[in-house]
Amino acid sequence: MRRSQLCSSIPVWPLALLALLTILPETARSQNLVAGAPPNSHAKAYGSGWECDYGYREAAGACALVKVPANGHSVDYSSGRGWECDRGYRETGEACAPVKVPENAHSADSSYGRSGWECDRSYREVHGTCMAVTIPDNSYRVDSSFGRGWECDRGFRATSDACVAVSVPENAYLQRDGSNWACERGFQRTGQSCLPITIPEHAYLDSAGGSWRCDRGYKKTVSSCAVLGVPPNAHIGNSGEEWECNRPYRRQEDKCISS
Repeated sequence: MRRSQLCSSIPVWPLALLALLTILPETARSQNLVAGAPPNSHAKAYGSGWECDYGYREAAGACALVKVPANGHSVDYSSGRGWECDRGYRETGEACAPVKVPENAHSADSSYGRSGWECDRSYREVHGTCMAVTIPDNSYRVDSSFGRGWECDRGFRATSDACVAVSVPENAYLQRDGSNWACERGFQRTGQSCLPITIPEHAYLDSAGGSWRCDRGYKKTVSSCAVLGVPPNAHIGNSGEEWECNRPYRRQEDKCISS
C-alpha cells in the first residue's frame, strides 16, 4: 500500500479531538482572567467583572486574605468578614470569645443572638440569668424563650402573674382566642353588658349584626331613617342612601341643572 493511501485511511476526528483538548485549558484559563482584575480573583459566573476567590474578600479594589481567628471558620459570603465563630463562641471584635452559658441554659446554634445561649425549657431569661417559670392556676406552659413562658386556659385572661376568669354577660359569647367576649347578633356592647339594638322604622339589621342600615331611599340619621328627597332629573344612587343626577344633568347644591 502506498504511503498516500495509508494516510488517507487514518480517521481525522481523533486528531481534531487532540487539538481541541490542547486548546481547552488555555481557553478556560483565559475565561477566568479579567482585564485589570487583582490577584486571587476570577471572572464572575454571571455578568461582567470579577470577584475574589474563596478565602479572600474585596478591600480597596484588591482581594485580601481572610484571617480566620481561633475557634472560627471561613464562610462563603460576598459580604461581611468572611468568617464566623464556631458553636459555643461569639464574635468579639476580630476574635471568637467563649460563650459563658449560665445555669439552666444551653448554647445556641448561632454565634449571634442576645448572648449566644438560650434558656432551657421551663426557664426564661431575666437580666442575663435563667429563672424558673412559675405556672399560675388555669394556665399552661408554652415553649418560648420570650414572654412569660405560659398562657392562660381558654376562658381566662392574663393579669400580671395570674389568670382570671373571663366574665361573659348575658347575650354574649366567648371569642375564638378565649380571652374576651363579644355580643350576639342583634345586641350591642355597652360597658360590660350586651343591650338589644333598637332598629328604627324603614331600617334592618346589617349583615354583621352589630348595627342597622336604612332601606333603599332613606338616609341614616343618629337614631332614625329619613326619607331621601330626590330632586327632578335625578335618581337614587347605588348605595340607596344618596341621589345622583341623570346624565347629562349635573349637580348644583340640591338640584340638577342642564350642562
